[in-house]
Amino acid sequence: MTDAPLFEAVADGPAGGRAVWARTNDGVRVRVAHWPTAAAKGTVLLLPGRTEFIEKYGRAAVDMAARGYGIMTIDWRGQGLSDRIAVDAMSGHVGRFTDYQADVAALLKVAEAVRAPRPWHMLAHSMGGAIGLRAAMGGMPITSCAFSAPMWGIRMKSALRPLAWTLGWSSGHVGQSHRYAPSTSAASYVLSEPFETNDLTRDAQMHAHMVAQLTAHPELALGGPSLQWLFEALRECRRLHALPSPALPCLTFVGTEETIVDTSRIDARMARWPGARMERIPGARHEAMMDTPPTRAKVWDMLADFWAAHSA
Repeated sequence: MTDAPLFEAVADGPAGGRAVWARTNDGVRVRVAHWPTAAAKGTVLLLPGRTEFIEKYGRAAVDMAARGYGIMTIDWRGQGLSDRIAVDAMSGHVGRFTDYQADVAALLKVAEAVRAPRPWHMLAHSMGGAIGLRAAMGGMPITSCAFSAPMWGIRMKSALRPLAWTLGWSSGHVGQSHRYAPSTSAASYVLSEPFETNDLTRDAQMHAHMVAQLTAHPELALGGPSLQWLFEALRECRRLHALPSPALPCLTFVGTEETIVDTSRIDARMARWPGARMERIPGARHEAMMDTPPTRAKVWDMLADFWAAHSA
């Protein structure tokens, strides 16, 4: 491991944070960060969503530290400062969705190397929810798992779903899988969508913070997904849906105003996960962890209680 940049001025994270470069077993360089906390009750392995980057979770790390937990998180391949996979660096692209499991393995190696305090709890958001569920099914060494608006299905109009499958599959056979998915482009959603119509947060100050991060460091930005990513994501969601849930304590929460992931798939998974707990966050959009201060406090208190109950 060697030191990697951590843009602390825009992260607003706790003191003592550090980022490092890690190499996956298939040769991709990824960035991993650790915000430790004194006398930690454990470490939260935070698996972020598509387009996200380490600094976006600096304020979340403060909230976790206030409740006694350190945090480790990662820039997935193809986003943040990790190696970009496509020739077009703004394209959210991946070869196979299971490639992200190599990134999880790299995160775990860093956690071991820095002796991140145990127990380890996974907290996975959106796309990270699909990656994290696969990792948990594969024996990830965690005590519990929590999911924020997990991408166990992608919301789209029923009439468009067959087209998405067809475009994704056929594009790979004609050398066009790198093209952007329909209705998306190289533009960053956070920078191009006004606060008034955004699907992420109801909090104007948090939205402004997200904009300021990408304005200060445009190298962290990412545009829309490629056709290959869309096809692989749809296929991974379908495969995960057919598999049994792991034998782990689980808490999943989703906003009542969710518009990005398919909540029916979340309901279906939670209904067949023994002992799992489902929470709907009133009024929240896709990112409840970055919503209004009262909502954020409710979410972090709920998570801290959950982790405390499953720390054996």
